[in-house]
Amino acid sequence: MKLGAFSVSLNVKDIHQSKDFYEKLGFQVLGGDINQNWLILKNEDTVIGLFQGMFEKNLLTFNPGWNQNAENLEHFTDIRDIQKELKASGIKMIKEADESTEGPAHFIIEDPDGNPILVDQHR
Repeated sequence: MKLGAFSVSLNVKDIHQSKDFYEKLGFQVLGGDINQNWLILKNEDTVIGLFQGMFEKNLLTFNPGWNQNAENLEHFTDIRDIQKELKASGIKMIKEADESTEGPAHFIIEDPDGNPILVDQHR
């Protein structure tokens, strides 16, 4: 199973303050739109997302089909195949991807401590 690029998605109170803070730590904007209250920042291989008002908790995020530079991978495990494998192993879905579709989709699971994990395929 290939989960793709990993990042931590942070629920921030003020995206401008958070952007300024993480830039001081050496992060640079990789993508997103600050006017829509979301940015993706990168420092070497470390990727974080800043999201204001989009979700309640911080999330661990995986993006099947992408590498750490948000570039398409030639070979990857489709999100629906990942979901089927996780469900077969007994992992409970908080939100499921529609397995009758193709292309972009996402699902959410939680680890044993209640930390949400977003698996979000963009292609």
